[in-house]
Amino acid sequence: MPNNSQPIIEFRNVAKRFGALTVLCGVDLALERGKTTVVIGESGTGKSVLLKHMVGLIRPDEGEVLLDGDRIDNLPERELVDYRKRFGFLFQMGALFDSMTAGENVAFPMREHTRFSRTEIKRIVCEKLAMVGLDGIQNKRPAQLSGGQRKRVALARAIALAPEIILYDEPTTGLDPIRSDTINELIIKLQNQLGVTSIVVTHDMASAFKIADRMIMLQNGDFIADGPPEEFRDSTDARVQQFVSGKSNLQAQQHCVEEQTA
Repeated sequence: MPNNSQPIIEFRNVAKRFGALTVLCGVDLALERGKTTVVIGESGTGKSVLLKHMVGLIRPDEGEVLLDGDRIDNLPERELVDYRKRFGFLFQMGALFDSMTAGENVAFPMREHTRFSRTEIKRIVCEKLAMVGLDGIQNKRPAQLSGGQRKRVALARAIALAPEIILYDEPTTGLDPIRSDTINELIIKLQNQLGVTSIVVTHDMASAFKIADRMIMLQNGDFIADGPPEEFRDSTDARVQQFVSGKSNLQAQQHCVEEQTA
C-alpha cells in the first residue's frame, strides 16, 4: 500500500550527460501523488530526458530515481516492466499505429500486457474512448481523424491500463487553441476522476497555467524556479519572465532599453 505522504516519484542528485553535453546537473525532485506538475524550459534543456528517467528509458550517470520509495534506476530491464505498467505516456505527436483502427490502438496495451477477454477489452475500449469524448469512432483509422481526435485516442490508449501516473510530452503541440483547451480539460478531468499523478512537459504557457498545481523550470541542467503557477506569473527572475511572456532575447533587451530611457 503506497504511503500517501511519500513522494510518488523522487530524483536524488540525478546527473545525465550525453558526450560533452551535460543535460541534468545533480537535480533533486520530489513529486506529490495526485497532483499535476508542469515542466517548462527552452528546447533542448532536458525536459523529455527527465520524463524518460521516470520510466527507466534512460538511466542516470549519477544519482537515484525512486518510485514509491523503491529505487528503479538500477533495475534490470525485465524488472522494469511491472513498474512501467503504472505509467501512461502521451507522446508529442500521439504515435498511433496507422494500420490499426482507433479501437485497436486503445486495445493494444491490454492485448500486450493483460489476459483480458475480448469482451472485457471491448468494454474498456468503449469506456476509455467515452472518457475522452470519442465513443463511437472505434472503427475509424487515424488518417480519418482530426489532429485533436488523434491526440484524444492516444490519451485513451495511455489510460487503458488504469495507470497511476501519466506523462505528457507536449500534449497540445500542433493543435489550435480550442483543441488545445480540450486536451487541457481532459488532463484536469483525468486527475479529478481517476486521481492520477500527471507530469506535463510543455511550451504552451496558457496550458501550463490552466492545468498546473506546481510548475518547475529547467535551465542549464538544473531547476531555476519551482512553485505554484501564480509564483511564475509574479516572478522577478528575468529568465522566468522572459520564458513566461514568450519574449526573445532581442525583445527583452529592447524592453530593458526602453525602461532605462523612459
